[in-house]
Amino acid sequence: MATKHRIAGRYLGRNSGERRALYRNMLVSFVEHEHMTTTEAKAKEIKSMVERLVTLGREDNQHNRALVMAALNSKLLTAKLFELIAPRFAGRAGGYTRLYHLGPRFGDAAPMMRLEFVEL
Repeated sequence: MATKHRIAGRYLGRNSGERRALYRNMLVSFVEHEHMTTTEAKAKEIKSMVERLVTLGREDNQHNRALVMAALNSKLLTAKLFELIAPRFAGRAGGYTRLYHLGPRFGDAAPMMRLEFVEL
């Protein structure tokens, strides 16, 4: 029987390409709206990605902008992250987002969560 040692992340019922596209779409949506309601597994998975982007956004240089641009694929949202979102967290050492449990979804009873920035 195979063991699940050294396997990180969640599959979310998708292959790697679909998963990567889902993560990018969720990151773009989260940076655009600054909050999101989704399933528990997706929220927990996307939280660390958002935290990484905000940490990159705190130091404005060409390299960090290129990394954020590669993740978001939008000049407008990259500018928003560097000019509006990241400066709010200048004095904070991580922990830029919070998760709220919302209870089960009506249709399939999937556990739902709300992800948002700590300082709105």
